[in-house]
Amino acid sequence: MTTPHHPIAIVGGGLGGLTLARVLHVNGIEAAVLDLDASPAARTQGGMLDIHDDSGQPALRAAGLYEEFRALVHAGGESTRVLDRTGTVLLDDPDDGTGGRPEVDRGQLRDLLLGSLPEGTVRWGAKVTGARPLDGGRHEVTLADGTAFTTDLLIGADGAWSKVRPLLSDAKPAYVGISFVEVDLPDADVRHPVSAEVVGGGMMMALGAGKGFLAHRETDGSLHIYVALAVPEDAFDGVDFTDTEAGKAYTLGHFADWDKSLRALLADADGPLTPRHIHALPIGHRWERIPGVTLLGDAAHLMSPFAGVGANLAMFDGAELGEALAAHPGDTEAALAAYEERLFPRSEESAAESAANGILMFGEDAPQGMLDFFASMG
Repeated sequence: MTTPHHPIAIVGGGLGGLTLARVLHVNGIEAAVLDLDASPAARTQGGMLDIHDDSGQPALRAAGLYEEFRALVHAGGESTRVLDRTGTVLLDDPDDGTGGRPEVDRGQLRDLLLGSLPEGTVRWGAKVTGARPLDGGRHEVTLADGTAFTTDLLIGADGAWSKVRPLLSDAKPAYVGISFVEVDLPDADVRHPVSAEVVGGGMMMALGAGKGFLAHRETDGSLHIYVALAVPEDAFDGVDFTDTEAGKAYTLGHFADWDKSLRALLADADGPLTPRHIHALPIGHRWERIPGVTLLGDAAHLMSPFAGVGANLAMFDGAELGEALAAHPGDTEAALAAYEERLFPRSEESAAESAANGILMFGEDAPQGMLDFFASMG
């Protein structure tokens, strides 16, 4: 049998990979996207994203989708609140509609990108297990079903545990010292009015030394809560989070002296608890230019979420790579060199900011560090 060949193969159908595929399509360049999910609806896509005017929004303009994106914006979603462990509101910054980081639902944004691609661009249920170099910058990619394909240009947009990254770098994500327990409060205004009032219309941070509650109001009226804990990486090993009450009891044990209105964000949650360790690649992660392969998004620069830039950077990476390939027809290596020259310093700056924000958010003087940060931003 003849091995299938894709001139451009994008591994990963997240926001970054889809933005790249769309920008290439706008410029008349075909690409194949390989995604491990069985279908677009195989799993939920997470909560709200603030799309920045210096990264995510330019990417959507390059993709020709900016006006469609504006129609998805969650009115009021840019409002921000900071509380201390007593539930006292120390900062309440409402959304007056003039901010540069409007909020959208991640799933809706992904659907927008998917709907903008020609049918068949994304190959679902294609789980990449490895890749190896061939001659002339080509690569062979193997899939979990035992099949393989070759490609002239392989792009790893496959996230934290990228199967493409080992072709370029030995770096592996490391635990940053913070873990989340994620929960949801659906139909909050009716079923959980106190929690709805605590969170407000957009984002809320209730912070203390080594712990906190981070929350977003979703477009469907639910609240998505991230309970943050500065704990060792093995701290969750003895906790059965599939036992909802046991998971709540363990997590709430870290907040015994916090106000009951904040504890209720977890205690009253409906549905499962999702534990999540936060990992990051080394700040300043980069690689030597190797023909026919590159990375974008978390595969290139996984960082903690405390600067809120991960999805924005992935989309911006995808747009910049797509435009670089369009600007260098017939010279892929020139395009990749131009792309990576801008990628590396941008990634390093954002990763350093994310790490610094994590210290501000959960330091010994929390929430004062974040209050000072917001004051410095005007």
